[in-house]
Amino acid sequence: MTASNAEQRADFRGPLDVTRAATAVVDAQDTVIGWSPAAARLLGYPSQEVVGRPLAAFLSPAPTPPVLPVAPRFQGNELRVARHRDGRELIVATAECPLPGEGTAARVIVATELKDLRMWESQLALLHGLATQSPVGLGIYDTDLRLTWCNAAYEREIGRPFAEFRGLRADQLYSDGKFVTKGHPPTLEAVMRHVMDTGEPFLDLHFQGRPPSDPETDHLWSCAYYRLQDADGRVIGVCEDAFDISDRYKAQRRLALLVEAGRGIGAALDVRVTAEKITEVAVPEFATTVTVDLAQGVLEGEVPATSGAAATSLVRVARCSGEAEAEEAGRAEPGERPSGCGPVDRGGADRGRVAPRPPVNHPPVEYPPGSPQHRSLSSGGLVLDDTALVVPLRAGNSTLGLVTFIRGPGSGSATFDSGEVALADELVARTAVSIDNARRFTRERTASLALQRQLLPQHVPEQSAVDLAFRYLPTDDVTGVGGDWFDVIPLSGTRVGLVVGDVVGHGLQAAATMGRLRTTVRAFAQMDLDPVELLSRLDDLVAQSAEEQRSELGTPDGTYADVTTGATCLYAVYDPVSRRCVMARAGHLPPAVVDPDGLLSFPDLPAGPPLGLGGLPFESMEIELPVGSLLALFTDGLVEARDRDIDHGLDTLGRVLSDQHASLEELCDRAVAELLPGGSTADDTALLLVRTRELDTSQVAEWELPPEPVAAGQARDLATEQLHHWGLEELAFATELVVSELVTNAVRYAEGPIQVRLIRDRTLLCEVADRGHTSPHLRHSGEEDEGGRGLFIVAQLVQRWGTRYTRSGKTIWTEQAFPKTG
Repeated sequence: MTASNAEQRADFRGPLDVTRAATAVVDAQDTVIGWSPAAARLLGYPSQEVVGRPLAAFLSPAPTPPVLPVAPRFQGNELRVARHRDGRELIVATAECPLPGEGTAARVIVATELKDLRMWESQLALLHGLATQSPVGLGIYDTDLRLTWCNAAYEREIGRPFAEFRGLRADQLYSDGKFVTKGHPPTLEAVMRHVMDTGEPFLDLHFQGRPPSDPETDHLWSCAYYRLQDADGRVIGVCEDAFDISDRYKAQRRLALLVEAGRGIGAALDVRVTAEKITEVAVPEFATTVTVDLAQGVLEGEVPATSGAAATSLVRVARCSGEAEAEEAGRAEPGERPSGCGPVDRGGADRGRVAPRPPVNHPPVEYPPGSPQHRSLSSGGLVLDDTALVVPLRAGNSTLGLVTFIRGPGSGSATFDSGEVALADELVARTAVSIDNARRFTRERTASLALQRQLLPQHVPEQSAVDLAFRYLPTDDVTGVGGDWFDVIPLSGTRVGLVVGDVVGHGLQAAATMGRLRTTVRAFAQMDLDPVELLSRLDDLVAQSAEEQRSELGTPDGTYADVTTGATCLYAVYDPVSRRCVMARAGHLPPAVVDPDGLLSFPDLPAGPPLGLGGLPFESMEIELPVGSLLALFTDGLVEARDRDIDHGLDTLGRVLSDQHASLEELCDRAVAELLPGGSTADDTALLLVRTRELDTSQVAEWELPPEPVAAGQARDLATEQLHHWGLEELAFATELVVSELVTNAVRYAEGPIQVRLIRDRTLLCEVADRGHTSPHLRHSGEEDEGGRGLFIVAQLVQRWGTRYTRSGKTIWTEQAFPKTG
């Protein structure tokens, strides 16, 4: 052992300790009989020069006032003046004690310089402050890990005087505590035993528990453990430093919650998802159970009510609770939310189909009178009631709903303090802004979907001519509408018109233009125009519209709002009687045709210019489609993409469509899945699939009659006989009149042979064709007129009637409903 180590260990003793202070032994006459080496060092006299001399020769009996103007006493120690061998005077502190033994008056005088005593007293003051004033709890445990000493801060944590818990083990003081950091032994006693055995300290270990002074609230301490040794290096115990960081930890948790809330709340423009997110954020870190109740109108995008009375009808849209899953949550990884979290019920959009799913109807939530929720709705403010905290979701002057935070027995604190109330208010305020944004988005999307439902067919009626399926995927998934369109139009004579088109651009503007084009195409189709005539008229209107818009001021940036010019369209008419399909296109992709044997082809249909450009005529193509043929009409968004050329897309589509065993719905799904993975598309997409049918010959009766007056009678007889054959005798009288009037008009005003055709389909169709091109007109005849009433009578007897023109003439057709049965 070196001298320096010995001196350092000696520093643990006081300056008046006999082992280190100047010591003199005197007899009853104050004659020095013993002189220590420390005394020789202090005053410079060796022992042989001092022993036998009176003590007064070296040490004054008491200090004199001139020497010591102030003579304080240091805990019973006297201050005196000592004379050094070199003549100097030293002020020393002395202490006396008698020597043990009977019949002796000898005593021991211990002295040290005053500066050493003052330094020691200041160190004692520091130690006293550490024991009484330090906010850090200090505890010393012996080798049996029993508490032997603690400071005042430690006492305050325990809440009892030290005498009442002296000698207890640490696990007895904090029986329900636990470490929340890793990398150490699992229990408090094991940590101390490791420190004492190895000498390795542990610093900044976080220990969570409920101290006896506050048994209702979890506290968190930052603890340090290190070994204690005496001057000879023997282990005498373990020292524990513990600082309560509960407030700091709460502040960090609140900040972390705000960060997580900022990262998650409002990330989706969906009211229910936003409501669900705040419950996930708050459970279990902030509350045991969180519920979100909203006004029903908010879910539908409506502006919520401003008064509390009108806003009391709320529905529950999200709830998260960790109570039932407490045991499971204890086994979960940190940050994993309890399995009891989620929306109460959430509808989803069926993307790819035109019709959206109906909104979810939630039952209203009833709050008992006097409940925190009822009081919050009545007052319009925050309500704190024992373990429940209710915060209203407000946007401006409107109440969107309520968020209720509840703490159960498993939470760290059963009540909410002022800081937690402020945190809840901030979380709800952020949620309210996001829900209001989602509400506004829902309103706009609802309007867009309403527009979409008006622009695109929602429920295509069953057709005798074809079976069909379709998909529509707009690029603008926010509004749900785009510039592509399709349509299925019933035509006279059981024929069907098939349309697909593409407008330049995306979003609402393109959708509005698409709506105008679709309406125009449908109107022209109802006039029974052939595909070339229809596209020619549509092209004229588009060019005229573009010209009119150029004459206007346009938009502020110099562009024009209309995007009609450059639109493409494909129009086809299929006749299930003849199985013939006539089609024409205006700059659009040709259709795909798959025959009943699975052979794929893309008809070489003349392209024609896009709508509005003009300059080139449109041409049509007529092909025969065997029964069961598949006809696919689509826009370029389905087959064209940035990462592949259009030929590859067409090959993929052809491979999918060639599966003869799949239904049309399955083929639509496969085409979208393979050509648009994930449902994402860079361009609007429309796909229309039809499988052709054929009317049985037993459903069609056709006759050719000469253009003579007797033809009317012949037509009546033939029609009556056919109706009896079909079992439609109830329609015989009306049909005789219709056939007679139409044939008479053909004989009178037209030329060439007359064709009469009856078709028994979903209705009874009657057609009379001639070589004339004069359009018949419905008019009212005067009382004295001998004719002119035939077409008027026909119109009164049938559901619908009309005229269609062909290259060889015209056909007047009528439609009658079957008589009701049963």
